[in-house]
Amino acid sequence: MADKLSAVKGMNDILPAESARWEWLEGTVREIMARYAYRNIRTPIVEHTALFVRGIGEVTDIVEKEMYSFEDKLNGEKLTLRPENTASVVRAVTEHSLLYDGGKRLWYTGPMFRHERPQRGRYRQFHQIGAEALGFAGPDVDAELILLAASLWKAIGLTDVRLELNSLGQPAERAAHRIELIAHFEQHADQLDEDGRRRLHSNPLRILDTKNPAMKAVVEAAPKLIDFLGAASLAHFNGLRAILDANGVEYTINPRLVRGLDYYNLTVFEFVTDRLGAQGTVCAGGRYDDLIAQMGGKPAPAVGWAMGVERVLELVKEQGAAVPAPVPDVYAVVPDAAAMPVVLRTLQQLRDAGLRVQMHAATADGLGSFKSQFKKADASGARYALVFGGDELARGEVTVKSLRDGPEAGGAQRTESLADVAAWAPKLQTLQSPT
Repeated sequence: MADKLSAVKGMNDILPAESARWEWLEGTVREIMARYAYRNIRTPIVEHTALFVRGIGEVTDIVEKEMYSFEDKLNGEKLTLRPENTASVVRAVTEHSLLYDGGKRLWYTGPMFRHERPQRGRYRQFHQIGAEALGFAGPDVDAELILLAASLWKAIGLTDVRLELNSLGQPAERAAHRIELIAHFEQHADQLDEDGRRRLHSNPLRILDTKNPAMKAVVEAAPKLIDFLGAASLAHFNGLRAILDANGVEYTINPRLVRGLDYYNLTVFEFVTDRLGAQGTVCAGGRYDDLIAQMGGKPAPAVGWAMGVERVLELVKEQGAAVPAPVPDVYAVVPDAAAMPVVLRTLQQLRDAGLRVQMHAATADGLGSFKSQFKKADASGARYALVFGGDELARGEVTVKSLRDGPEAGGAQRTESLADVAAWAPKLQTLQSPT
C-alpha cells in the first residue's frame, strides 16, 4: 500500500462542516459590499516578485523572510505567490487604466501565502477579504471603509473587537520624525533586541510595532509621529475622527500603530481583539496615496483594508455567534432502486422550483433499510421526507412526511400527486429550514 499523503504544513483543508461557515461569511460580505457600492475584483495568485519588492518594501519582514518565491523553469521569470493583495489590485488598476473615468471602490477575497511558523489564526496559506477605494483623497472615504468593516462585524455578530487609529503623516513629516527616532533608539541601543538593532537604520518606524515586552518602556518613551504632523495631515486625521464620532464609532488613538508595509501614509487603523492571543488583529489597513505612482501609474490617492478570514471565523466561534447551517428542505427516501427514474424526475422538478433536495443514494451495500433511511433523513436536518414507496408510486403519488413538526419527528404526513409537482412544491417552502 502506498504511503498516505498529507497537506503541506500550514496549508489546511477546509472540510464541508467548516466550509459552511466560510460560505456564510462570504455571503454576508457580498451583501455588505453591495450596500456600500464596492465591486468585486479578482487578481492572479502568482505575480512578478518585483511587484511586491517595489510595493511592500524591500526591508519589510514579508519581502525579506516570508514570501514564497521561485524562478519559472520555462523563461526564468522571478515569480511569487502573493503574500497580500493590495499591490496586486493596484497593479491591475494601473495596467487596465481603471481610474481613467474616476475613482473605484473594489473588494476581493482569496488565498495569500507567507512562509512563517503556523499558529492559531496564522497559516502559510491564509485567506483575506479586502476593500480598496482608489482615486479618493478625503478622510470621508477612510471613514466609509471603517464604517463598512463595522457594519460587517454587526452583521456577523462580533462584539469583542475594538478600533485603533493613528496617522503616519506624509513622507517629509516621517523623515523628520525618523531622525529623532533613530537618535532616541541609538541612545538606548542596549535595550533593543536583534530585530530592533537590524531595523534601526533601515526601518526604525517598525521598531514601534514590536511585540517584545522587554522593549515596551523604550518604545513608549520614543518620539511620537503625531507630534511631527503638519496642518494638512492633522486636518485629515481630525476629519476622520469627526465622522467616526458622528456615527458613534468608538476608537482609541495608538501612536505605536505603524503597520508592517512601507506603502502607508496618513490614516492607519486596526480592528483588534483580546480573544485570540498574540494574533489579535482581525482587520487592518490605511491610506497609501503614493503606491499607484510607485507602480507606474498616474498619481492617485487610495485607501483600503484587509481582514483575515481564519481569524474572523475563529472569533465568531470563540464568541459563540450563531452560524446558519445549510440543510436540505427535503430528503428523498427510496425503498426500491427500481423507483429511481420517477424519483429523480420528481426531485429535479422540486429543485427547479427552488427547493434544496437531498436524495438517498445506494452505497456498496445497497440502499439500506427503510428505518435507516429515515434516520439519515432526520440527521440531514431536512424539514420533510419524501417517501417513494411502492404503494404510493402505484397510485402516482408520493408521501410528504414532516420531520420537524409536532412533539416528535414525523408528526404529520400527507400524499401529493406526482403529476402536479409544481402545484404542491411551494408548500414545502412555507417554513424556513432549521439552522
